[in-house]
Order: sequence, then C-alpha cells, then structure tokens
Amino acid sequence: MRPPMRSPGRPEPSRAVQRHFWRRIASGVTTAEAAVAVGVSCPVAMRWFRHAGGMPPISLDEPSGRYLSFAEREEIALLRAQEHGVREIARRIGRDPGTVSRELRRSAATRSGTSVYRALVAQWKAQQAAKRPKIAKLASDERLRQYVQERLAGSIRRPDGVIVNGPKTPTWKGLNKPHRQDRRWATAWSPEQISHRLPVDFPDDECMRISHEAIYQALFIEGRGALKRELVTCLRTGRALRTPRARSQNKPQGHVTADVTLSERPAEAADRAVPGHWEGDLIIGTGRSAIGTLVERSSRSVLLVHLPRLEGWGDNPPVKNGPSLGGYGAIAMNTALTASMTQLPEQLRKTLTWDRGKELSGHAQFALDTGTKVFFAAPHSPWQRPTNENTNGLLRQYFPKGTDLSRWSAEDLEAVALAVNNRPRKILGWRTPAEVFEEQLRSLQQPGVATTD
Repeated sequence: MRPPMRSPGRPEPSRAVQRHFWRRIASGVTTAEAAVAVGVSCPVAMRWFRHAGGMPPISLDEPSGRYLSFAEREEIALLRAQEHGVREIARRIGRDPGTVSRELRRSAATRSGTSVYRALVAQWKAQQAAKRPKIAKLASDERLRQYVQERLAGSIRRPDGVIVNGPKTPTWKGLNKPHRQDRRWATAWSPEQISHRLPVDFPDDECMRISHEAIYQALFIEGRGALKRELVTCLRTGRALRTPRARSQNKPQGHVTADVTLSERPAEAADRAVPGHWEGDLIIGTGRSAIGTLVERSSRSVLLVHLPRLEGWGDNPPVKNGPSLGGYGAIAMNTALTASMTQLPEQLRKTLTWDRGKELSGHAQFALDTGTKVFFAAPHSPWQRPTNENTNGLLRQYFPKGTDLSRWSAEDLEAVALAVNNRPRKILGWRTPAEVFEEQLRSLQQPGVATTD
C-alpha cells in the first residue's frame, strides 16, 4: 500500500496564468482587474498579491520549449482517451515518445485505483515537482541573518550605550502601514544600505553577501521563513506590501486635457519678467484638512487660501461618490480660490500653474469666473512648480506635517502670509516679496504715455 497522499483539491491555475497575472499587476492595473483578465476569482487574486507581498514570487520569463505546456497535456489526455498509442501521441504533438511515456507514467491520476491521465491533475503534479524549494540564504546562514536583523531593527543608543526607547507603538497586526501613528525608534538601515555595507565590514568573507532584493523578498513574501514579517515596520515606508510602480502612477487625471498642460503655458511665464503668473498647491493636514497656497512667480508673493470644512463634516459617515465635506473638494476649492484671486487686479492674475490634484478639476469654471488660465504640471514633476514647492517648505515652519490645519482661521492665515511676505529674500536682492509686489501694483497704476505720429 502506498502512503496516503494529500488531496490537491481543485488544482491551482497554471504557471502561465500566474505569469499573466503578475504581468498585469506590473502594468499598473488593480488586483481585481488583473483577476478578471486572467480568469480567476478576486479572492484568489487578492490572496496571491497579499501572500507575495506585492512582489512576483515566480519568474515572469516564458519557460523553454523543453517543458510540456498545459495545452499539450490536454492534447495528450484527449488522444489517450481515444486509445492512441504512445508513439502516435508523440508524433501528433511533435514530442519524443520517451517524453510522452514518462508523462503518462509520472503524472497520471491514481486515486480511483486505476491509472487515468487527466490534464488538470498532470499540470498540478508538474507544478509541484517543478518547485524544488530551495532554502533561502538568510534562513540557512545564522550569522548573515543576525547581521541583517540587527541593522533592520536595532535600537537607538546614546553615546554611552543606553537604549532610547522612543514612543510606545501599537502592536503590528499584519496589515499595511498604520497612518499617522508613532513608529518604533530603530537604527533602521535600508536593505540597500545593508547589502552594500557587507563588503565593507567583511571584505574577505564571500559568504557574507546578499542583495537588497533578497532582503525585501524575505520580508514581503510569505513562507520564506527567514525574517519576521513585523520587521517591515522598521522600513522607512513601513509598508507590508510592495506597490507596483506603474500602479502608483496610474491615477485618474481626466480633468487634465492637452490644452491645459504646461507646454501650452505662455512663454512669458517662464522667464519671470512679467508679473501675474502664479503657482499653486495644497498643504495637507490630518483629518481631511488643507490650506491652499498661491505664489506669484516674479515677486514670490504668497497668498494663503482658507479651506474650512463644510457643514456636516464628521457628523455622518462619508457617502461614496457623495460631496466632499473636507474643505478642498472641487466645488469648495473653486469658491475659495475664486474669492482669493479676484482680490487682485486683473493684470496680476494671468495664469495659474497647479499640481495634478483632483481638487482643481473644475478649472474651466474657475477660468471663466476669474479670467485666469489654469495649466497643470506633469505627473510627479514638482520641479515644474519650483517657487511653490520652495514656499510650501517655508510654510511648514508654521503648519507642521501631521497636524490638523482646520484649527487656523482666515485671519491666522493672513498673518502668516504677512510674515512670509515681509521676510527679505536673497533671490530678490534682499528685498521682501511685499516690496516687489507693491512695485508691480504701482507700475500698473501709472498712466500710459501717449504716442504721436
């Protein structure tokens, strides 16, 4: 009697299906969309993604022709059911008779007491045999694993060696990173730093070498058994899943059309010689709070836009596809931005360059109301709004990250803008933005000089 064999249940999808799934993930689509594309259920696809930590656990290269494909196994099963011999089957599928003979012998289903060849069972047996699990280097090398773990999760120490405990952190529950919560203080070298530091610390020991990608796989992919999964909280991002780069860039931006891209902005806005061209963005705080920032490119003058939460915020749970009550939805943003821009003379509100945020999706109506043409920078290109990015850094002195920005009133924002506009700037020859902006206003008020023939 043979030993009992565990039931495979429903055989898992073939490697070809899994490779197709991970290729779809790498292209930037969601897990649910990738599941539909390859023909598996969403729970199965979610489990694949979660257990692999967002990283492909198999090679995405197509296997060589030496291996039988699932289509060939289906053809073998069909011909075998028609009682064709081994040589006839081999001739029809273009394989060696020995290959077909071994396949029929090794991969046949035997649970019924007889040997019956079925393509699904044969594919499952082939995939189980092809795994040939290799022990990860971190799991087999105790000294290397200890080195990596100490530098990932080592404690912060004072010069005298005393450990600084830092804030008390919540217990990690195996989910993705907690938002806006204190994290444990640790030395927290990145995997890349650890990988490149090993040759420095062990120049003559070739065994003490490992790539940073292998460290990430040991952290993210379930079942590697080398590093504890909770060590992901020691990474700088704290993520327990890797987000595909294409997916992070695949955000809906239907409000940005070809006529409002930065390449269409007038050339006079680039050299800063003509006033009236602005850059804008949001400073985001906790609890869906934000402050709008506007900076004039020529004078570096700052306007702060008050964005209070709307009535009903926090009283009822949010409604899917309902109005945004956080203060910087499209309607609220247009209202507040229009009120701020219309305080300026018409000659000083020519263009506005904004980030790709959805808060300004109603830019067409804003342009009609104010006469200010809106242009959008390219995705992930903050250098295309350099003045605004620099100013936001200065404003973080007054509005730190991770704080509730809704507590500041419009009068408070006006006071901060006044303080920033009256600080001398090196780029302005140590004049203040307020002084340069005042010169611009006076130049607009001067009467034109009549010309004669």
